[in-house]
Amino acid sequence: MGRWKRVLAAAHPTAGGATGVRWCIVNRMEPYPQSPRRHVPAAIPRPAYVDRPGPEVCDSPDVATAEMVARMREAGRIAHLAMMEGAKHVQPGVTTDQIDAVVHEFICDHHGYPSTLGYRGFPKSCCTSVNEVICHGIPDARPLEDGDLVKIDVTVFKDGVHGDNCTTVGCGSLDQASTDLMTRTKEAMDRGIRAVKPGRQLNVIGRVIEAYAQRFGYGVVRDYTGHGINTAFHSGLVVLHYDQPSLTTVIEEGMTFTIEPMLTQGDYRSHVWGDGWTVVTNDFSRCAQFEQTIHVTRDGAEILTAP
Repeated sequence: MGRWKRVLAAAHPTAGGATGVRWCIVNRMEPYPQSPRRHVPAAIPRPAYVDRPGPEVCDSPDVATAEMVARMREAGRIAHLAMMEGAKHVQPGVTTDQIDAVVHEFICDHHGYPSTLGYRGFPKSCCTSVNEVICHGIPDARPLEDGDLVKIDVTVFKDGVHGDNCTTVGCGSLDQASTDLMTRTKEAMDRGIRAVKPGRQLNVIGRVIEAYAQRFGYGVVRDYTGHGINTAFHSGLVVLHYDQPSLTTVIEEGMTFTIEPMLTQGDYRSHVWGDGWTVVTNDFSRCAQFEQTIHVTRDGAEILTAP
């Protein structure tokens, strides 16, 4: 059962700039019990960071070799298929832990390692972030409910490289506002990808994403960004989804990174649960996210997380 929450329109501006007070039902998320860690066959190679304390050691280049990109296509393909397999199971009554089990088994069956498992202590094989959870939600025993907005973020490590992607899907009957948020967030990502060209600055990606999001009064999450990726899960390359003129890094042919905007129906600001991972909007407004791993080509961008 949701609860009524008084929401100031100033915190949730509309495209027309309307003011006043409106009401919405907020079904606040809470942590549920987690299942034990899932087993990965010993024959499957693991990233060096698994179960090690502290940040990942980043020694990957911003510009990948052609051979690395070829391996990333395979890791990205498996990540995409695993994510979509998990998405098929989004329906009322199914738990996010059950979705994690589907994703985990698919990755292992394809001789990949789920990159999140054991990354800085993360206990699961994908992230499942529901409704107001922005990102890094830990799969647990909460049954999905009709009308939930579910984000599934899957990364695969195979042959020494990673492929990372995320989708948002509706559970059962989704309200129109959530459907619009989902559709427009994907379009924002697609526009960001189309903006990629060698010689441009990385800030062009955030500029086009934020300009599009502002047309609908959406917040653009700032604390969580796209990132470089190849042999490292997260390299030092940062990809912002909002306009930041100081991000003057020049896009180069051969770069590999993610574009993954997170758009909110209200304020973009957030807080983290006590588990140290789950990121939630401060005003409990819903969030959608889409993500692809891309490779910069001479003419634009190749999506590596594709079937």
